[in-house]
Amino acid sequence: MSAWAAASIRHVGRLLVLAAWLVAATPGPAAAQPLVADLSDHLIAIATDFTGREVVLFGALDAPGDVVVVVRGPEQEMVVRQKQRRLGIWLNVESMSFVGVPSFYGVASSRSIADVAPRAVRERYGIGVHSLRLDPSDPDDRGTIDYAIFRRALIEQKQSTDLFGRTVRPVVFLGDRLFRTNIVFPANVPTGQYTVSVYLLRDGAVVGAQTTPLAVNKVGIGAAVFTFAHRQSAIYGAIAILIAVAAGWLAGFVFRRS
Repeated sequence: MSAWAAASIRHVGRLLVLAAWLVAATPGPAAAQPLVADLSDHLIAIATDFTGREVVLFGALDAPGDVVVVVRGPEQEMVVRQKQRRLGIWLNVESMSFVGVPSFYGVASSRSIADVAPRAVRERYGIGVHSLRLDPSDPDDRGTIDYAIFRRALIEQKQSTDLFGRTVRPVVFLGDRLFRTNIVFPANVPTGQYTVSVYLLRDGAVVGAQTTPLAVNKVGIGAAVFTFAHRQSAIYGAIAILIAVAAGWLAGFVFRRS
């Protein structure tokens, strides 16, 4: 049996366990649990050979409905700069700072998000990149033409590095109660604590929600170097300079000998 087939069987098995738990935990309508979900892994370990990772989210519903999954990475501040050509040289002429920008953002949905929820609901829950709240550091910038231009540039910059999803990934149903989707993390995924929020919608309204944490951490020698570089930045810089000087001296010595 292939590794892929074995993994698929494990995921289906966990889906069935979730479904059984859902039925057992809902003895009556008053105690109904509309939604339960889980991840195949709650930790993404980034080692030196890390080339990206795919995590499976799976769950069960108490009754048919639409499912939307929103994945957000740690928030950060970003500066977006506009370049213009002046006297044959490209220069940064204007910029705008944004706060609370998710370092990673992705969405999956069982149907088109425009069909699943009205605009007000999408904006309230941050469903879809165009409904994502991106605040300028200067509140006076919001609502201006420049804000719209820089906001669009920020999204395009994130999408160009695969840190914002360009498309909405599908949520697939197995029957009308069990569902699953794949969350793809690129090789350049930032480290930190992520949140995976699952929303159950009926008639355009959110009737159930669950948020699951996901950690993305460096491991092995890469993690040790990363921690040392941030905690002992002066020493790390001095060592890097010494290594560069030594490498240059060694290269010059070898070329002189040859």
